Amino acid sequence: MASPPPIKLKQSQSTSAAQTLTASSSSLSAHDARLLVRETLRISANLASSNSNATESPPLSLADSAENQSRNRRRLGLVEEEYVNSSLRLICCEEIDGRRWNYVAEKDSLSGTFRKGSIRALTMHTPPAPVEDLMSFVRSYVVPEGFPDSVIPSYVPYMTWRALKHFFGGAMGVFTTQTLLTSVGVSRNRAAPGAVAINWILKDGAGRVGKMLFARQGKKFDYDLKQLRFTGDLLMELGAGVELATAAVPHLFLPLACAANVVKNVAAVTSTSTRTPIYKAFAKGENIGDVTAKGECVGNIADLLGTGLSLMISKRNPSLVTTFSLLSCGYVFSSYQEVKSVVLHTMNRARFTVAVDSFLKTGRVPSLEEGNLNEKIFSFPWLKDRPVVLGPRFKDAFQDPGVYLSIEPLFEKERYIVTYNPSKGKVYALLKDQAKSDDILKAAFHAHVLLHFVQSSNESQSCAQKQSEHSKHSDIVSTTTDLEAHISESCKMVSKSYGIFKSKAADQGWKMSESLLNPGRARLCASDKSG
Repeated sequence: MASPPPIKLKQSQSTSAAQTLTASSSSLSAHDARLLVRETLRISANLASSNSNATESPPLSLADSAENQSRNRRRLGLVEEEYVNSSLRLICCEEIDGRRWNYVAEKDSLSGTFRKGSIRALTMHTPPAPVEDLMSFVRSYVVPEGFPDSVIPSYVPYMTWRALKHFFGGAMGVFTTQTLLTSVGVSRNRAAPGAVAINWILKDGAGRVGKMLFARQGKKFDYDLKQLRFTGDLLMELGAGVELATAAVPHLFLPLACAANVVKNVAAVTSTSTRTPIYKAFAKGENIGDVTAKGECVGNIADLLGTGLSLMISKRNPSLVTTFSLLSCGYVFSSYQEVKSVVLHTMNRARFTVAVDSFLKTGRVPSLEEGNLNEKIFSFPWLKDRPVVLGPRFKDAFQDPGVYLSIEPLFEKERYIVTYNPSKGKVYALLKDQAKSDDILKAAFHAHVLLHFVQSSNESQSCAQKQSEHSKHSDIVSTTTDLEAHISESCKMVSKSYGIFKSKAADQGWKMSESLLNPGRARLCASDKSG
């Protein structure tokens, strides 16, 4: 006797797949029969429930929920699905001021290698609210970096009362300026003194705005105080030149005077901010206050003598342009010699470069006087053409994921990674999130060692073959293997010579524990590469 056809039960849409239940009257056991009845009743209940809710809005299905979650994750830069369903693979993770990025690269399914130039940065945080951006912008101008941990508790009440003092002082300045202009007889017209006073106050106000904006340089006043001090003096002369230009175009007095005051107030910020560290370098004991007072007194005496000389010269009606040019040359030359004569015990990037270059070429570390004398003063802090970059972003140092994966094992025990980018002609020292002060110092030393290898190879190559004129940077590490070999060489040299360099630098009087190398804020952090 033929068995009856299979009984197909249609499930609801909420089940993952259709199931087919085959019942045979000849082979059903009591247990199977109970399961069949239970499944039939459940399906009937689901069908009845779906019919009763037909007029209502449909609930969020599992598929819809997954789609929304996926959309949210993509909005946040999370692409875990793509790690599985596409050729993207996680390379490393980076963190800057609490914000995190994942770097992924595309893998070739045929060769199994990563494609060059396929590195992408994916943000792992939601964009900050406009209010947070505004507050961060304001904080960058009014409080020191690392606040409140970077200052003692009394800083806040001191700055609060100082701000109130300047508020009342600024308010009084409006009335005193107007009164002085009236007293010297600017005009008999009653409206004129007020108008002139307003123009004068606008000029001073623009200068204060410029002073406030430049104050954002922050720690650069500590790291590169010689360079900023000399830059400030150059800006002071520029401002004086703009002020003299008002004589040629008096109808443009207000805009020119405002521009000159902005420049001169920026120069005043640099002078004020770098004055204390310079005086501190001269003081041998706890006499920095006395040294500062006497230094300011010498400056005031010299200023008064210069003012008297200028009054005597002005009576002979000399050429304004000639006189200003001669005085400016004397001012700039004196400023350059002033900052060159300062001997600092700490190492910023410029002095560190001098010390490491001397050590690699001669085996000795220069003395404090020699290192400070050879420091480049014209290397302005905001220029980005330096051959060594400390603490850069991952995307600036690497374009080829294969290069990173090949050299990463060489720095497994270090808290930094050093590489060379031939397309940019720069050495990059990336810092890991566990990097301390000595690790940063060692990373900078390693970067200069690698740069020394690069420059030596360039020189030897140029002797054998003339470089092409259209090439901006010589590419001595054209393959990943070449780069790995050069970095491996530098690792061996650093492991042998870094301790010797620190010891010799300490013998010369350099304070290695207080290095001012000003690294970038980007840090490589641990990431889960299981995806």
